[in-house]
Amino acid sequence: MPVATVLTGTLGLRHPIIQAPMAGGGDTPALVAAVCEAGALGSIGATYLTPAQIAETCAAVRSKTTRPFGINLFVPDAPLPEGIEMRAAIGRLAPFFEEVGLPPPEPPAPATRDFDAQLDAALAGGASVFSFTFGMLPAAAREKTKARGLLLGGTATTVDEAIALERAGMDFVVAQGSEAGGHRGTFAGPLEQAAFEAGMIGTLALVPQIVDAVRVPVVASGGIMDGRGIAAVLALGAAAAQLGTAFLTCEEAGVPDVYKQAILDAHEDQTRITRAFSGRPARGIVNRFMREVEAPWWPQQWSILPFPLQNALTRPLRTAAAKQQRAEFLSLWAGQGVRMARSMKAAELVATLAEETDAAVRRLQPR
Repeated sequence: MPVATVLTGTLGLRHPIIQAPMAGGGDTPALVAAVCEAGALGSIGATYLTPAQIAETCAAVRSKTTRPFGINLFVPDAPLPEGIEMRAAIGRLAPFFEEVGLPPPEPPAPATRDFDAQLDAALAGGASVFSFTFGMLPAAAREKTKARGLLLGGTATTVDEAIALERAGMDFVVAQGSEAGGHRGTFAGPLEQAAFEAGMIGTLALVPQIVDAVRVPVVASGGIMDGRGIAAVLALGAAAAQLGTAFLTCEEAGVPDVYKQAILDAHEDQTRITRAFSGRPARGIVNRFMREVEAPWWPQQWSILPFPLQNALTRPLRTAAAKQQRAEFLSLWAGQGVRMARSMKAAELVATLAEETDAAVRRLQPR
């Protein structure tokens, strides 16, 4: 099947647009379904959901649309280092907890995520596409996904990662440029700071290099906010464009209003990569929490715990901050295209993106 039709043709999409899976509640069933109904592909970020919640979320999406949708999980968590000292991290966060009226933070418990049960629920939920990030999906999980007939895709931040995904049998590869909001999908080699820095390749440089290196379709992701960006990555050989930040300011998105407003008010130079919230590098709008936790004068050894411990440690603070509409303590994941964010309904955004893409393509045609 020609590259350009594997996603749009197989799934019957009218537009080569994917709403990025956004674990944590941003991609509500209403958002996912509205994107699907508008002719694009809506996606569920299911990592932080229990198997029962995954089933409920998929059912909620199916109750609103009969169109294909996608679902995403993080790969199983890697073993944590030995001898992690938590006192410094707990002490660093204690003043913030007190400020929002919470009791002192407790040592986070080791992750208890049952990936196999999550996968079973995801595959049984009626999705047509399964994608993953943070590494390589185990072989047994790949085989199970293929046996259920779902299209399978993984996230790459370098050409080598994309080649590894293709060799593992992916149906498509998501090329995540450095501009992208949220967590970095880097996984090749030791996951040290140097590895993540090496994977910070811009979308317009990364996409054509991955397109040249693999035979499967490539989905471009990172900094794409309007039809001009979609047309640009299609011209570079991408089969579709994946947008996350653009959909976070939609009416149906599940993030707090103060988060939406932070995106609408932000400038392109006001995001950066941080480990402060989750322990894993992610791009978000700079706020007080990021500045103070990552202040250069604060000792860094174990003051930020590895993922997912840091994520668990900061969760009560983020939950309280959301209820209190305090953006200074929220993980405001967003990409570098924030100035182009718009407040509208999801269906209207998809239609606008499609019109803008067509207009951009027409401008490039000979007169």
